[in-house]
Amino acid sequence: MGVDGLSSLLEDNSRNKTKQNIKIYQDFKDFSNSKLVVDGCNLAYYLYDKANLDQNHGGEYLAFQAEVQGFFKTLDNCRIEAYVVIDGGSGTSDIKLNTRMNRQRVLLKKIPDALRGKKEGIFPPSTMSVFEQTLNDMKVPLVKCFGEADGQLAALARALLCPVLSGDTDFYIYDLPQGVLPLDHFWQSVKKSPASIEIDCKLYTTTKFCTFFKISCQLLPVFASLAAIDYGILKKFNWAEYVPAGSPEMKSKSSHLEGLLLWLGARTDRTTEDTLTAAMALVPNISQQARTEVQKSMLEYRLPSSSLRGFFSEGTVPQLPAELSWVPEWVRASLATGELGADILMHRRKILRIQVESSNLKSSNLTSKPIRQVLYGLLLGQGGGEVEEVDRVSLEPKGVKVRPLVKGAAQRLTLDSLPQAGCAVRLQVFLETLTVKEEKLEGVPAHLRLPVAVTCYWWRMASPKPDMTHLKALLMVMVQGELKSLPVRSKEDTEHLSKPLDGVVAHRFNQWQACLKDASQLNLLLCKPLPEPHFAWLYQGRLVHRRQKELQKKEPEEIEQDDQFRRLYRSLLGAVTQPERRAGGPEAQLEHLHLNTLDGEDEELGGAAGLDQGSDGSCLHHGFLSCMRRLQSLRERSTDVLLPTDAGRRTKRSAQTGRSNLTNQRLQ
Repeated sequence: MGVDGLSSLLEDNSRNKTKQNIKIYQDFKDFSNSKLVVDGCNLAYYLYDKANLDQNHGGEYLAFQAEVQGFFKTLDNCRIEAYVVIDGGSGTSDIKLNTRMNRQRVLLKKIPDALRGKKEGIFPPSTMSVFEQTLNDMKVPLVKCFGEADGQLAALARALLCPVLSGDTDFYIYDLPQGVLPLDHFWQSVKKSPASIEIDCKLYTTTKFCTFFKISCQLLPVFASLAAIDYGILKKFNWAEYVPAGSPEMKSKSSHLEGLLLWLGARTDRTTEDTLTAAMALVPNISQQARTEVQKSMLEYRLPSSSLRGFFSEGTVPQLPAELSWVPEWVRASLATGELGADILMHRRKILRIQVESSNLKSSNLTSKPIRQVLYGLLLGQGGGEVEEVDRVSLEPKGVKVRPLVKGAAQRLTLDSLPQAGCAVRLQVFLETLTVKEEKLEGVPAHLRLPVAVTCYWWRMASPKPDMTHLKALLMVMVQGELKSLPVRSKEDTEHLSKPLDGVVAHRFNQWQACLKDASQLNLLLCKPLPEPHFAWLYQGRLVHRRQKELQKKEPEEIEQDDQFRRLYRSLLGAVTQPERRAGGPEAQLEHLHLNTLDGEDEELGGAAGLDQGSDGSCLHHGFLSCMRRLQSLRERSTDVLLPTDAGRRTKRSAQTGRSNLTNQRLQ
């Protein structure tokens, strides 16, 4: 996660001065024809940020995909063989949990400003999914570590004798013979000459750093542990007092790091432990726990043996810690390929994604909680213990214990033998979890069945309830993505617009994204009974929000008049809104009402499914009361029903009149 202020320290010293003709950064001309270990998470979020894509409306994933493709295409042109390594969780030590929680708090406090239109670094929830899927499509070697990737990433670079590409200053502490290529300098060169066959960049090595600041390389872990924001035990200590009075360094924002380096450079201790003990002595009343945490943090910078080289060269799945020796082989493979995260298995914990939405409403993650409960049940079993979910309550992170669920067809599965279970059983578990009947998906293109099933679940379970403009906006953009007919980004789209965001509308769409994220994880755990969707094409945040506003005045077929669009859109809308068939009773009669349209077509009422359902997705009792409730719901939504006229347009008033008259006739 980096040493706070170290990048600024290096940049300031790189620009302003040299010491004895020594530069911290070396010019690395014509970098090409080489292996390169890439810090995947750092690169993904860096590319999203530098592309100036909107962060607050839920993601501009198609444009982000293009950025990722362009970057790795340049590497390929330069014959640079990239090995991408991604974080997989907290690891066994869990040493950075406090830091992760603090960052959650910081991001949550930024939500009000994000709602006002500011970019606050709250990245969209499917950013990493799009990144990983794009690299897999491009055949770029990719692995996800069991825990934090830093140590294994550095060990791989040492084993392959190649540099690391990252903007994370933790890598400036590791002893890497080929050094680190600072991401910011590297990206600027790629952006300047994307078609180049060589890249001019900067190279950082610990040797140059230590020579520049006149300290022993052995003291770098001590320096990082005392200065790192990740632990912050001695953060309040005024290291700047060791900077000589009147020197330029006193005015620097990094004066505390300058002072710490001067203090370390003056030490003549025999061991690093002696130096650390001397530092502890400077802080009065420091607790033993604080001492232990700083000592542990130093150990994080010891390079382990590489467990990833065999994965890339031979496909050997890295070993898990002894605490997870019970995990089946196929789960280990899924962890390594990025399909599953490990924190649930190791720590019984899941830190949920933060999205930009009204803090007056409950977290959008609550809608998909039942999906996650089944996921936990399959991973841990019914008696596997509760999972702590860290989610927002208002603008504060809070841990809540969640019980794993194993019910229905899931009771026929065990984690050990799950891949050997029949596809029909695995599909049944998935659809039961989303409370969707398989016939609902008939006629839906295969790779859209998962997002359509998610949309059915969201339409029924979201709270507060979305209306038809939200549903239609989602489906319109989904269809446009499927048909490759999304609007080309204009100049307006490439600039960040500081316009306020409707946090209530955002909350509706955020619920859908949370459901998509968790349902996709469940689908992966079930060994993909449904094809994995193309995440980059499913959701475009600004466009979805814009469509929702347009749909308050127009109908989808007035906005998009392409026949192919209309056919697919009607199919998806029908799949989501058509009621499930039931035999007998007034409720069943209402569910099968058809409208007489002006051009003689019959069209089943949309939007009626699930209006009177309980929280578990089951219908209420049959009878007169249910019948009248459904009738009232139909009338309330009458202005949202789409009726084709002979001109191919939609008429709300005729829908309302036709529905009321026909309903009255059926009830008489």
